[in-house]
Amino acid sequence: MTKRLASQRLISRIGLSLGMLFASATLTFLAVRMMPGDPATIILGGAMANPTPGAVAAITREYGLDRPLIVQYGFYIWRLLHGDLGASFSQHLRVAEVLRQQMLPTLALASFSLFLAWALALISVFCTVRRGRVLSSLGASLDISAAALPPFWLGIVLLWIFAFRLHLLPPAGSSSLASLIMPALSLAIPLGGFLAQVTRESLEIALDQPFILSARMRGLSMGQVLRRHALRHALLPGIALSAWALGALLGETAVIEAIFSRKGLGRTLVYAVSAQDMPLTTGIVLFVTVAYILASLMIELIHELVDPRLATSREQRASL
Repeated sequence: MTKRLASQRLISRIGLSLGMLFASATLTFLAVRMMPGDPATIILGGAMANPTPGAVAAITREYGLDRPLIVQYGFYIWRLLHGDLGASFSQHLRVAEVLRQQMLPTLALASFSLFLAWALALISVFCTVRRGRVLSSLGASLDISAAALPPFWLGIVLLWIFAFRLHLLPPAGSSSLASLIMPALSLAIPLGGFLAQVTRESLEIALDQPFILSARMRGLSMGQVLRRHALRHALLPGIALSAWALGALLGETAVIEAIFSRKGLGRTLVYAVSAQDMPLTTGIVLFVTVAYILASLMIELIHELVDPRLATSREQRASL
């Protein structure tokens, strides 16, 4: 029964993942095609390049832009199914090469931001929970305030303080760990405030459970109770939200990468959309979708490791 359940879950995950990829590819195709402007003219450098009508007509035929939209869509899906993302006509490189150049800075920024967000959330919660009404209220107020901060505004403030006033950190670039700190903090502080609110509420609920009272009666200190018993229960909602958080971070990197002049997929996506570069836009959207799917699967596995009851309950439901 366990093997059968695992096979069913695997098939379900694969089907859902393929459906998400198909939907992302289709929506990207439609969105780019609905944008104003002639794609052939854009490929030739835009109206400022003053392409000749003959050149526009040649590019239109070469890229199949004179065919019905449904035919273009069919060829587009066919190429994707064969792993052909095409070439970026705005950067004159294969899309796979552009992804290879830009993905590591973005993944590093999003991953480090998620790590910092969790670190800030746990520090806030453990320094203030059950430490008296004043500290608890102060911690909750700081969490709400942090969660309300716009990342782009926070990025500008951090840039002005630590780069232009104190000269402690480089204002731009993506080649060193120091250049990663301010962009990561810009994304991590608001997310950390949100995760702290979720974790704080779950921890307060866990600390009121009978097994916590039993642990205290056995002579365990509050710190031991938190580490050994309450923490596992308090982290579950936040862990479940981490996949969504990583997806949100990947989406917010565009503005942060622009503010700090960093390489990355977010900034490249903005450029690709403005240039109506459909191959590059599609490649980035599909890459982010795959990253989100993989992150969701990883978070689900971590969730089951932290709370084995989740896997057990699924097996029980499947056996009914």
